[in-house]
Amino acid sequence: MLKRMGVALLASASIVAATFAAQAQGPARSLTVTPAETLETQGLTVMVDQNQFSPIFFDEKNAGIQIVLHGERIATDGAVRLNRTPEQWDPVPAFLGRTRGTEANQIVVRSAYKDVDLTYKVKVTAEGDGFRIAVDLDQPLPASLAGKAGFNLDFLPTSYFGKTYLMDAAPGLFPRHATGPMAKDGSGDPMPLAAGGKSITLAPEDPLTRVTITSDAGALELYDARNRAQNGWFVVRSPIAVGAKDNAVVWHVRPNVVKNWVRPPVVSFNQAGYTPGRSKVALIETDPHGPAPVEAELVKLAADGTRQPVLRAAVTSRGRWMRYNYAAFDFSSVREPGVYAIAYGGQVTNPFRIAADAYDRIWQTSLDTFIAEQMDHVGIREQYRVWSAPSHLDDARQAPPNHVHFDGYKMGPTLDSPFKPGEHIPGLNVGGFQDAGDYDIQTPQNAAVVRDLVWGRELYGLDWDETSVDEAARAVEIRKPDGKPDAVQQIRHGVLQLLAQYKVFGHAIVGIIDPAQRQYAHLGDAGSQTDNLTYDAALGTTERKGGSSGAQDDRWAFTTDLPANNLAVAGALAAASRALADSDPAMAAEALDAAKVLWARQQKGKIKAGDGRDDSGSPWSADGANVGATVELLITSKGEKLYADRLRGLMPVIAKSFAWVGASAIRAIPYMDARYRAALLPMVRAAKAKRDAEIGKNPFGVPISEGNWAGSHQVVEFGSTMYLMHKAFPEIIGTDYTLNAIDYVLGRHPASNLSLVSTVGTASKLIGYGHNRADYGFIPGGLVPGVLIVKPDFPELKTDWPFLWFENEYTVATTSAYILAANAAIEATKDDR
Repeated sequence: MLKRMGVALLASASIVAATFAAQAQGPARSLTVTPAETLETQGLTVMVDQNQFSPIFFDEKNAGIQIVLHGERIATDGAVRLNRTPEQWDPVPAFLGRTRGTEANQIVVRSAYKDVDLTYKVKVTAEGDGFRIAVDLDQPLPASLAGKAGFNLDFLPTSYFGKTYLMDAAPGLFPRHATGPMAKDGSGDPMPLAAGGKSITLAPEDPLTRVTITSDAGALELYDARNRAQNGWFVVRSPIAVGAKDNAVVWHVRPNVVKNWVRPPVVSFNQAGYTPGRSKVALIETDPHGPAPVEAELVKLAADGTRQPVLRAAVTSRGRWMRYNYAAFDFSSVREPGVYAIAYGGQVTNPFRIAADAYDRIWQTSLDTFIAEQMDHVGIREQYRVWSAPSHLDDARQAPPNHVHFDGYKMGPTLDSPFKPGEHIPGLNVGGFQDAGDYDIQTPQNAAVVRDLVWGRELYGLDWDETSVDEAARAVEIRKPDGKPDAVQQIRHGVLQLLAQYKVFGHAIVGIIDPAQRQYAHLGDAGSQTDNLTYDAALGTTERKGGSSGAQDDRWAFTTDLPANNLAVAGALAAASRALADSDPAMAAEALDAAKVLWARQQKGKIKAGDGRDDSGSPWSADGANVGATVELLITSKGEKLYADRLRGLMPVIAKSFAWVGASAIRAIPYMDARYRAALLPMVRAAKAKRDAEIGKNPFGVPISEGNWAGSHQVVEFGSTMYLMHKAFPEIIGTDYTLNAIDYVLGRHPASNLSLVSTVGTASKLIGYGHNRADYGFIPGGLVPGVLIVKPDFPELKTDWPFLWFENEYTVATTSAYILAANAAIEATKDDR
């Protein structure tokens, strides 16, 4: 052990020595403006408002001026802010425009806080071996902003934990855990870690993360914003002086750039391994500034730890995508079971298996642990660990009209409810799944989970028992089989909530969510988010009586009656009626009756779009949901004419939205006539051509999202949908699409090679955005969104910072979609074992 540690330490010392040697060769090249309007030099990118603050979530830590140094985004949100350490929903500036400046290599951004009459521009100019930031106000600060407005730049805590800083000559340490100091005036505001200097150097000891900032005008301040919220960053700030206008803030920013720095190659592959007969292609991501060896080698690990060369072969170029070059290493010819690794460019990857059973249980923890952990209104235990006490037993109160919630829920002028605003709604404190890391029940997502699990049972025989569910006792115990299939119990748990909504309102609702930001930001045990006592306005705030209390912590129900939600729930309930027919025939009949009523109401006239969420996407369109619901009722009724005729009438919708509804449309084939399959044939051909053109733009063979939320969900839905097309039209669609999808989410993606499913594969995402994110923990089996494209061209997946939800947030419907894709991949490889 000591010998191995010594080797590792020597290697680290060599790397550091090499880094300093590179530095000694001279300064890096100056920054220049690119056509994408970033400032670039080898080893450094400065993004200038290519990514804007969110109109819904405000501060996502991906806006304003951002710094990518030595391959890592270390700083973000360079902008005028109205708080020293802003939280997520604190005011953010509106982006007005970006232009080239009058000076060489200068970018100018105009922004505004319209509500407080503050408009300004930020000029970012290449300067020497760094850049200058200058803030010009259109008018001096209004009196109301004196002492509040300043220029902030946030630095990623995990890049600086345990490192030092210098404020002028005064030394300090970046703490691993936030420990104050805090203002003693009751405000809850952090005090600065350091203040009053004209210059600050972050990490003087580390050439890869060292940054020096010098201020011309006001003094600099350094804050630890984690003192206010766990997702805060280290903030460097200069207050804007009263009366200042032009050059209200001027910084000279000097990131240390190691001359000729080259990002090490990333060798990405499926961390769960490969079945012997399937294709096996690793992808190699390399820095265009560095060498790219033309060969890679597969090595087999022997029992004594030695590496035995198995295959050495040339890599094949896959071209440039975003900012990196890619090459493929094909080792499909290797079929012998064993433990392998890939050697490339002087490094050897972590091991992976080639084995017939490589994928047999890649979905297991997603079903029996992650989805169990997301169950609402029950307590969840796993051996000694308590994931949650019974939660939200005080659900729910009626949300008010004309209200837009800070998490995107919307309530219109009518409540579509027999309850008054603020009134307790009985019957909703059963079943359902907490959508993500924020404890809400999103009805369409819950419907998707139910339907996915039904499909898993019907298509792939998803039959597994590792968890006990006792609904009457509100008790769930993971790793304690109870003789009942976990998928059936999870389907029933979801149906409990969906049926509760129908019985209370006669329709589906948007969802149930916390009313206040402070409560919404709760981290940890879901059972402690509310007091589980029904709110009674007659009681004092801290008063309790019987099963009631005066605490207004009960979640709100957003009750708008929307066709998209009704149809999504109708489809889920119709599907569930099949899955529950044997174990709970009474609930199965009740679910089917509700499905028929909800479906029938939406079959006349034009269907209103929207599902009551500001951030919903097209998968939840009402027309698409109508196709899904019609197909589920068709299958349940074994081809009843009413539903078959309606599905024929929906063929224009299927043709228009085949990317979203193709899987449902394919599932209907056995229950329709030959003309129906013939009508789908050109759609399948067109879908293949469109998908081939789309995925041909990247080296990974899957659709990659370039929006503000990473795209693992669409990748797994692509994988499972293409497998259904393969089964129905094998002459057109092969299995490569499905295998590319499972390869992507299990490690063969940009930026890193970690499996995006926590604990699945030899190296996986073990710091995620779940209920336990404040502990830098993970939830086994959860699928994270994955690689985000930080505009214009930077693929990012933070491995050590859990609070970027667009890369790291588990969601329950994404994970149920993964269960389908994983089982599709298993089926696709059965002939290759």
